[in-house]
Amino acid sequence: MAERPPDPSAEGYDPRADRAAPRGEATAPRVPDREPIALRERLSLNRMGTFDWDLDGGVMELDPGALEVFDLRPDEYDGAPMSLISRVPPEDGLRLDAALSQSLQDGSASYGAYFRVRCRDGTRRWTHSQGRILRTPQGAAYRIIGIVREATGELADSALLRSLQQERQRQTVMVQQTTAALARALSVQDVTRVLTGTGGARRFGADALVLGLVESGRFEVIAAAGLEGEVPRNMLHSGLDDTLPLSDAARSRQPHFLSTRGELIARYPRLRPYVEVLPTGNAAFLPLIAQDTVLGALGLLNHEPAVHSPEARNLALALAGVVSQSLQRATLFDQEREFATGLQAAMLPRRLPPIAGGEVTVRYHPASVGRDIGGDWYDVIALPQGRTGLVVGDVQGHDTHAAAVMGQLRIALRAYASEGHAPETVLVRASRFLAELETERFATCTYVQADLESGALRLARAGHLGPLVCNSSRHVDWPEIRGGLPLGLATGFGQDHFPETQLFLEPGSTLLLCTDGLVEQPGRDISDGMDALSAAVRAGPTELDALADRLSEHLWAQPGSDDDMALLLLHRSAVPGERATPRLRLHVHQADPAGAAEVRSALRRTLDQWRAGAVSHDVEVAASELIANALTHTESGALVSMELLPGSPRRIRLEVEDRSSQWPCRRRPGETATSGRGLMLVEALADRWGAEPRGAGKALWCEFTVPDPPNGNGA
Repeated sequence: MAERPPDPSAEGYDPRADRAAPRGEATAPRVPDREPIALRERLSLNRMGTFDWDLDGGVMELDPGALEVFDLRPDEYDGAPMSLISRVPPEDGLRLDAALSQSLQDGSASYGAYFRVRCRDGTRRWTHSQGRILRTPQGAAYRIIGIVREATGELADSALLRSLQQERQRQTVMVQQTTAALARALSVQDVTRVLTGTGGARRFGADALVLGLVESGRFEVIAAAGLEGEVPRNMLHSGLDDTLPLSDAARSRQPHFLSTRGELIARYPRLRPYVEVLPTGNAAFLPLIAQDTVLGALGLLNHEPAVHSPEARNLALALAGVVSQSLQRATLFDQEREFATGLQAAMLPRRLPPIAGGEVTVRYHPASVGRDIGGDWYDVIALPQGRTGLVVGDVQGHDTHAAAVMGQLRIALRAYASEGHAPETVLVRASRFLAELETERFATCTYVQADLESGALRLARAGHLGPLVCNSSRHVDWPEIRGGLPLGLATGFGQDHFPETQLFLEPGSTLLLCTDGLVEQPGRDISDGMDALSAAVRAGPTELDALADRLSEHLWAQPGSDDDMALLLLHRSAVPGERATPRLRLHVHQADPAGAAEVRSALRRTLDQWRAGAVSHDVEVAASELIANALTHTESGALVSMELLPGSPRRIRLEVEDRSSQWPCRRRPGETATSGRGLMLVEALADRWGAEPRGAGKALWCEFTVPDPPNGNGA
C-alpha cells in the first residue's frame, strides 16, 4: 500500500520533512522544537521561589515555587508571615528574625540567612532566604523582594568539604606534631621516649605502638606502649622471617595493613598464645627504611576494627618515614657518642691508688646532650711520704681538641705532682706547659695535696670551683680558697701565681671536688647549684660510693646537663672508738694582705657551725691580733688552727704558729702608743693563753669556754 504524502495544511507539518534524503543515506531524527520556559518555572525546577513582603501592610506574597519550598499548598497560606510559624522551628525563626532585624537597623540593602523548614511528613530540610530591602528616600524600609531556596544539598556538600578539610588538617597536625617531637630526639633512647611517652601512640592515631630495630641480622623489639601487658620475652628477639608481623615488614620492606585481630592471628599464627595482649582492632606494620637501609619496623594497633583507607595508609607511611629519618640520625649520634665517650674514658685513670687512712671515689659523666667530647678530668696521684694528690679540672671546649689537650695536661700535671712539688709549684708548671702547647684553650683546675695521717690539706686553685667539706656531724662548708687565673691564661698574662691554702680535714670528714657541670645549669645562678649540692651531701648516704652515685645519678643526671661532669670524693677515716675532734686549719702568707680577712671569714663560718654563740666574737678578735703579731714581728707566714675540744664545758682552742724562734714579749704601752696591746687583748678575752715551742718556730695559743647551746646538745 502506497504511503500517503504529508498534508501541508496539517498541524505540525514541517516542510523539511518533504525533502527526500539522498539514496543510501538515513533520514536524520527529528529534533522537537524547544518550548520557552517561564522564569517562575525555571526557579521551581531549581527548588527556588520568590516572595514580595509589604512591611507596611504586613502581607507577604509567595509564588508557587516559594510555597513548594515551604511545603505548603495554596489553601494553607493566607499571606500573613505568621502563617509560616508552623513550618519554621522556633530556634530557626529566632535566628532568621535576628538577621532581618539587624539588617533593618543597620540600614543594609539586603539580608540573608539559613534556617530549617519542618515538612508535613515531619522531616526537616535546610532553606536559605535572601532579600532585597527597599527604602524610602528618608531610609525607612517599606518592602522586601527576595528569593527562598532549598539548601539541604548545598549544606551537605559543604559539610562534606569541611569534613574532608578537617581530616586533612588532622593528618597535617599529626605529621607536624610527630616531626616536632622527634626533632628534639638526639639518641635512640630519646626517640623511644617520644614514641612511648604520654600521647606518643596518639600522635600516630593509634591506641598501641611497638617499635623494633634490625641488629646484626636479627630483629629486636626495643619499645612498646598501650598494650594490655608486657611484650613476651620470646617475642623481643627473633630472626628476620615472616612468622611475626614486625620482622616480616622489615624483611619484605613492605607495609602490612590488617583490619582485625582475627586477621592478624590468621596471618601470623605464632601470635595466637598472646592474643590477650593485642588490641582487638586494626593494625599497621610499617618498615622503617632510610637511604635504602632497613632500620627496623613500627607497629600501630587500635581497639576498633577498620579497613585502612588510602588516606590512612598514606598517613601511616608518612609517619613511618619521619620515624625512619629520626632513627637514622639517632643511630649515627649514638655511634659517634659511643666513640667520643670511649676516647674520653680512655684518657682518664683506669685505677686509683690505695690510700692509707681513708678512701677515695670518683665519677665521670659525659654531657647529656651533644656528641662532642668534654675536657673534664680527675686524677688521684700517690705522692712521696704517704701523701696523696687530688686533681679535678676542666679544659675549655667540648671537642676532640679539648680532649687531646686534657690528656696532655693531665699527664704533665701528674708528673709535676709526683715529684713532690708544692701545690703552687705544680700549677705554675702546668700553666707554663699549657701555654707552650700553643693552643687557644685554657683550663681550670683545683689541686689538693692531702696527708690523711695528720689531716693536713694544702690546696691551690686555678680559676676553678673550690672544694666542699662535710664533717662527721654533717656540717657542710665551702671554705674560701685563694686562687689564680686559669692555666695557660695565667702564664699568658704574666700572673702565674697560685696562692696556697691550708685546711685540716678532721677524722670522719669528706672532701668533695667537682667540675662546674655538677652545679651549673643554663639559666640558673651557680650559687643555686652549690646550695643544691650542699643539701644533697648533707642529706646523702654516709657510704662514699653511695654518696657519689646519689650526686652523679640524681643531682646531675636527673635534670640533665649540657656539660660533662667530674666528681672526686675523699674521706678521712675516723679513729675507732674515738670521737672526732672538730678542727680547722688555715695558712696566711706573709705577703698576702687579704689572707687575714679570709681566715677571719673561715673562722666565723666554722664557729657558727660549732654554735659557739657570743664567744665567737672574742675568738675572732684574738685570732686577728695573733695573726697580726706573727705577720708583723716575724718573716714567715702564720698557720692558724682552731679546734673544738671534747668534754664539758666545751672549749675552743686557737693556735697561731710561725717559724720564728723569737719569743713574744708582753708590753705595757703608754696612752699614746699605737701598738703593743695585742697580747693584752688576748689575755683579756681568753680564759687561758700561752706560748709553746714548735720545732722550727713557736705557737701562741688561747682557749675559750663555750656556753652550751639552748637545747643542751654539743656541736
